[in-house]
Amino acid sequence: MMWLRRLDDPSGPWTTDPILQSHRFTNSYRVLDRVSQHLVRDIQYGAGRTQAPAEVFFRTILFKIFNKIETWNLLEQALGGMSWQSFDRMKATCVLDEAMARGTALYSAAYIMPTPPYGHARKHANHLEMLERMMLAGMPGRVCATSHLSEVYDLMLEWPGLGPFLAFQYAIDLNYSSMIDHDEAAFVVAGPGAHDGISKCFENAAGSRAEDVIMEMYRIQDEEFERLSLPFQGLFGRRLMPIDLQNCFCETSKYTRRSHPEVVGIANRTRIKQKYVAGDRPIRAPFLPPSWNLTVPERHRTTAGPKQGLLL
Repeated sequence: MMWLRRLDDPSGPWTTDPILQSHRFTNSYRVLDRVSQHLVRDIQYGAGRTQAPAEVFFRTILFKIFNKIETWNLLEQALGGMSWQSFDRMKATCVLDEAMARGTALYSAAYIMPTPPYGHARKHANHLEMLERMMLAGMPGRVCATSHLSEVYDLMLEWPGLGPFLAFQYAIDLNYSSMIDHDEAAFVVAGPGAHDGISKCFENAAGSRAEDVIMEMYRIQDEEFERLSLPFQGLFGRRLMPIDLQNCFCETSKYTRRSHPEVVGIANRTRIKQKYVAGDRPIRAPFLPPSWNLTVPERHRTTAGPKQGLLL
């Protein structure tokens, strides 16, 4: 796994694969991606951040709406530490209006973000109102009262602008927090990229639900690693969860556009948009949700990591 190689060897190279060297991919484990790490380490569990459920929900969804570290930093620099108790929607909207006027991109390109239908001219104003409505509707308490990941998904799916893919992603993000600790192995929703990746991997995929394929891959992963002689180490004792395999199928869809361009899949996409560009920020030892009870080996806690990038 390239992520572990990057921790062990800051200078690289971490792969001889020219596709992985030149294009940007997510990690096998979703929680290890740069934005997910920032969410867990700094937004949800950061020093001085209260663990009151309403505040954890508010911070998590506000951050994930934009899914962009720079937008969160912009809001905190202008308005101070973000909290529901002191949140002023109009002030936050004005800060983002001014940023847009300067040509600042507010949203990550990772997700397609539909605009909630609340009548504002700009997308971010509608999203901030959606978040305010969630809070006033008691969403934090409703999420805390759930007993299954699918129930969190159903609650998120009630909100306009959140389709199945985003509702599931947000359910997973909330499950990283101290609010809830549901079994990630019990539920998954496949996104468009995963559907395409599955169609490329299996000739008869059209006759199966994508979620069933992902769940079967989750079940048999260990025996398949052994059968194929793949030395997959896992994440300090944690197996790939269905959400991780969902992402892996999505990345397979991307990777095969270069490795096997003749296999078009159901999406018929032919290029990988994001190029990998090495940066000079060191990778940090991972911060994992405390409820996972994983121990990061000492050698991974202080290693000054290799140049920044999102590779498998």
